[in-house]
Amino acid sequence: MNYTKDDFINDEKTFGLRLARLRECKNISAREMSLALGQNKNYINAIEAGRNYPSMTAFLYICDYIGISFRPRLPEPCSSKEP
Repeated sequence: MNYTKDDFINDEKTFGLRLARLRECKNISAREMSLALGQNKNYINAIEAGRNYPSMTAFLYICDYIGISFRPRLPEPCSSKEP
């Protein structure tokens, strides 16, 4: 699949909106969550607005904090054995 810059911008905005909804369902303020994650008070607001995107490590901390599981699964490696 070919991606354009707009695909990533839309993904960032979509991610931010979904994060905001999940956070609000848990009755957690953006400031509270930012500080609990060890970030500045505007960190989550910036992600939700699409101005920032978390690193994979930060993403996993966010998932853990709001109580959702994320288990990335990579495919099995190719076998180097010849038949």
